[in-house]
Amino acid sequence: MSAIQAENVTKSFGEGASRVVALSGASIAVEAGEVVALMGPSGSGKTTLLRALSLIDPPTQGRVLIGGDVVFEGERVLTDDRKMRRRRMGIIFQAYNLIPFLTAAENVALVLTLNGVSEREAMKRARDLLERLDLGHRADTHPAILSGGEQQRVAVARAVINDPIVILADEPTAALDTERGKAVMALLRQLGHEQRAAVIVVTHDERMIDGFDRIYHMIDGRITNH
Repeated sequence: MSAIQAENVTKSFGEGASRVVALSGASIAVEAGEVVALMGPSGSGKTTLLRALSLIDPPTQGRVLIGGDVVFEGERVLTDDRKMRRRRMGIIFQAYNLIPFLTAAENVALVLTLNGVSEREAMKRARDLLERLDLGHRADTHPAILSGGEQQRVAVARAVINDPIVILADEPTAALDTERGKAVMALLRQLGHEQRAAVIVVTHDERMIDGFDRIYHMIDGRITNH
């Protein structure tokens, strides 16, 4: 059983002559502990597929499964998508999306407190993880004071603090130099293998493709090979 799977997913926008097909029968399956890249040119459907896999935007047709459970069947939502994201998924956005009035540790701990973990325990676990990511000295710092690379690592910590079975990352190295980008990719691979999470990284950055278990390619809304 795959940790995350899309079956013949189609996504279209608009109607009639203005209809645009962003995904056309795309299928992907990633196992627990597997770290894969999803590559392709701009406009090929990578981010649209990631939005469907992350339960943000349902497909027009096809199915999405998380841990064997059907969560989207066409446009029908078959689960509590917000609870599923909080408890079983970690999502790393290109723009980081850190909450500006919370410190680094508070940003990371928030996911745990939303899942019912006590504030004290959540903060302890958040600080421990930030220490592991060489950010212990920045735990009480607000995002505006952090460098881009530090913000990205906080975003990674927030995504993995709840031990998700699926980690999805949208262009996580786009704003980073080569050294920092490779460090982030190495961390995602390490976390995927250690935590037995299925990791999907959307990227067009050829510098970052070493070390993936598989590489999928998208063009015109289809996954062409892997």
